[in-house]
Amino acid sequence: MARGAGGPAGAAGRGGALPPEGQVGRRPPGARRRRRGQRQRGRGVRRRRRRDGRGGAGHRGGGGVRARRRAGRARPDRGRRALHLGRVRWHGPPEDHLGSPAVNSTEHDTGSPRSSLWYAAAAFVFAVGMAGTTLPTPLYGLYRQELGFGELMVTVVFAVYAVGVIAALLVAGDYSDKLGRRPLLFAALGLSAASAVCFLLEGGLPLLFAGRLLSGFAAGLFSGAATAAVLELAPGGSRGFAATAANMGGLGCGPLLAGVLAQYAPRPLVLPFVAHLALLAIGFVLTLVLPETVRRPRPRPGLRPRGMAVPREVRPVFVPAGLACFTGFAVFGLFTAVSPGFMSETLHLTNLAASGAVVFSVFCASLLGQAAAGRVRVALALPLGCLGLVAGMAQVGGSLLASSLPLLVTGAVTGGVGQGLAFRSALAAVSVRAPEEHRGGTISALFVVAYLGISLPVVGVGALSTGLGLRNAGLVFAGCVVALASVVGVHLWRTRDSDVTGAPEGSG
Repeated sequence: MARGAGGPAGAAGRGGALPPEGQVGRRPPGARRRRRGQRQRGRGVRRRRRRDGRGGAGHRGGGGVRARRRAGRARPDRGRRALHLGRVRWHGPPEDHLGSPAVNSTEHDTGSPRSSLWYAAAAFVFAVGMAGTTLPTPLYGLYRQELGFGELMVTVVFAVYAVGVIAALLVAGDYSDKLGRRPLLFAALGLSAASAVCFLLEGGLPLLFAGRLLSGFAAGLFSGAATAAVLELAPGGSRGFAATAANMGGLGCGPLLAGVLAQYAPRPLVLPFVAHLALLAIGFVLTLVLPETVRRPRPRPGLRPRGMAVPREVRPVFVPAGLACFTGFAVFGLFTAVSPGFMSETLHLTNLAASGAVVFSVFCASLLGQAAAGRVRVALALPLGCLGLVAGMAQVGGSLLASSLPLLVTGAVTGGVGQGLAFRSALAAVSVRAPEEHRGGTISALFVVAYLGISLPVVGVGALSTGLGLRNAGLVFAGCVVALASVVGVHLWRTRDSDVTGAPEGSG
């Protein structure tokens, strides 16, 4: 009532005419504009609150900021929203495909018990898949006796694996980002099962070559899809180490399992692969229940190989880092292909379980070295890794001269730690120095160099063994590794304070 009576009186007092009938009591135009602006500002504030997660429990994304603060995560400047389980979570800017989730991946709540089970399942699948690649290691001596070929053919059969890995990485390395993690995991499990069947059929050299090639294809697919799945499902504070542990743990458990079964169970060339097929079946079931972490799978990726590029500004880092990786993976190749022959011919130890345990120790030591590399500056970790390779291979050479098993085991552990330090720090140095537009191609080139190291030198050992004998061929190999690692290590030590290896601390 007061509002209706005051309107005409105010208008008449200012010399204005009375408003027409039906408009008595309306606010003047200026007041209406002010009120409209207030309402618009209020709606904008509410929209911002809903967007930032401050709109209360009833709003979409409610509590998001508080949840992020409790988890100790700040929202990145260039974030992307992804709806998951009714909450809005933010993804940071895209990073390279190594050590980080893929660009179009969905972040899961890694603190819940269910997510811990998903992580354990993904890690199991990864470990089982990688175990198949080293499963034949203690059995090469048995194949050599049964099929009648020499050490050179053993190394060639082993090296075919690297061809499959490189081909899979170059052609399908990013397929899991496009098709999703689970389809690639299923494909890798199928290839690994086909590889085991080839070994089970015992059809001579052609099936051995086919089995190793399929094993390489499977390893290449696992390296991309399983690594990404473990990274995305692992607890936030241990993602990088979780993927490394699953990878190296599987590689080490393969020869240990095969050696124990071949030594103490019947059918030494059959039972290890039957056991692996059973583990693959469990992995297949677990993959069925794993959540898909890629939000928008894209069908039908092309079969065009991914390009490799090493820009000019990265070469001062890439060359010593690549040589360190080449040397470290050559040590891996020596132990996974030739060490059972060393133990039987030079040390006169025919226990297959012991052969598998020695190879297992190399991969466990590499895992420790990679864990230590994350706590040391890259400029220091790289020369330290080369020093470990020098010391380890010197001990291996001494074990061949003295026919000493303890010295061989010590050399395996020392060389494994050196390989882990060198590989992770080299990868970190190259990743940091490579331009963003060439980072993927540069890292792919580094992996190609590494897998050439795991294959070519070992074939050289096999070729030398035909004329010099396995002991002398091993001594030549150890001397070459010591010389190369020494040259690279000295260069890296002299340039440790320059921009060549000056990656940030802990970037590995």
